[in-house]
Amino acid sequence: MAAKLKEYFPMIREREEVLAVIAKDSVLQDKFDSWEPEQQEGFLNICTGVKGLKLLYDGFFKELMNPEYVPERLNDFLSGLLGQNVKVVKVLPNDSVRIADESSLLIMDIVVELEDGSIANVEMQKIGYLFPGQRCACYSADLLLRQYKRVRGEKKKMFSYRNIKNVYTIVLFEKSPIEFREYPDAYYHFFEQKSDTGLKIELLQKYIFIPLDIFRNSRQNRDIKDKKDAWLSLLSSDEPETIIRLIEAYPEFREIYKEGYEICLNVERVMEMFSKELYELDRNTVQYMIDEMQDTIDAQKDEITGLQKECDKMLSVLSGTISILRNLNISEQEIITRICEQYQIDEEQVRKYL
Repeated sequence: MAAKLKEYFPMIREREEVLAVIAKDSVLQDKFDSWEPEQQEGFLNICTGVKGLKLLYDGFFKELMNPEYVPERLNDFLSGLLGQNVKVVKVLPNDSVRIADESSLLIMDIVVELEDGSIANVEMQKIGYLFPGQRCACYSADLLLRQYKRVRGEKKKMFSYRNIKNVYTIVLFEKSPIEFREYPDAYYHFFEQKSDTGLKIELLQKYIFIPLDIFRNSRQNRDIKDKKDAWLSLLSSDEPETIIRLIEAYPEFREIYKEGYEICLNVERVMEMFSKELYELDRNTVQYMIDEMQDTIDAQKDEITGLQKECDKMLSVLSGTISILRNLNISEQEIITRICEQYQIDEEQVRKYL
C-alpha cells in the first residue's frame, strides 16, 4: 500500500525513518510511548502512506483548506455541494450564538459571503450532535438576522428586503447522528421550506447535511462520478486505492495531498496534531455519551411521570370502589377479597387503603 502512494508522493518516509526521528528526541519518544499500540500504528500509517492523510484533522484541514490562503479550494468545494458556481468574496466573523462547549466537536466552523451576497456557514462535526435539525435552525436564524442587520446598516435608507440573500447551513458529519443511519444509501440531504399549496415565496434558509460515514460505506469500491463525490472522497477516505483513483480522475487534488505529506515531514508537528485529535476524540466521546445518557434520563423521567399519573388514577378508582363497597355495608374481609380479585393485587396492598 505504502509503495503505491509513494510512487505519487516520493517525499513519504519509510517506517524506520519516522521511528528514527522520534527516537532522537526524548520528548517525542515519551509521547509516542504514551500512546496505545493501535494509536502508534495509526500515527505511523499516516506518516508512511500505509493509510491516506486524515484531512479532517484540525491541523491538516486548516492548513490545506483555509479560504484566506487557498480560496479557490473552498470555492470549488462549495460549488460541488451547491450544484452551482460560487465564489467566496470574504470570510465573516463567526460571532454566532453557538454554545461554547460545542466547539470541541467541530472540525471546522466557517462563515463566508458568496459573490451573489448569500451567506454559507460550513461546519464539520467529528460526532453528530443530538437534535441536529433544531440546532441548525437556531444557527441559521442567527446568521439570517446578522445578515439583515449588516445589510441594513450598509444600505441605510436604500435598504430593501430584496437585499437579503440565501443563508446556507452546510453540515458534514464524520460520524453521523442516528437519524441519518436510517437512510443508509443517502448521503446528501437538502432541506428548504415549501408551501403545501404550491404558492411560491422565496424563503431564504437552506440546509445541506452530509454524513461522510454513510457516503464512504455507500460509495465503497465505486467510481467517483462527479466533483461532489470527489470532494467527499477526499474528506472521508484514507484508503490508498481510493486516493489514487481520486487524484488520477481529478489531478488538482494531488496538490492537496502533496502539501499534506510535506506537513508530515515535520514529525513533531504531526505528533502534536495527532495527540490533540486523540484528546478531542476522548473528550467528544465522553460528551456524546453524556448527551445520550441525558436523553435517556429525560425519556425515563417522562415514562415515570406517565406511570405516576396512571398510578394516581388507579388509586383514585380503588378508593372510589372501596367507598362504594363500604356504603353497601360489606364486611372488610369481603371488600379485600373483591378488590384483590378485581384489580389483581395482593391483600397487603389493599389493607393500606382501608
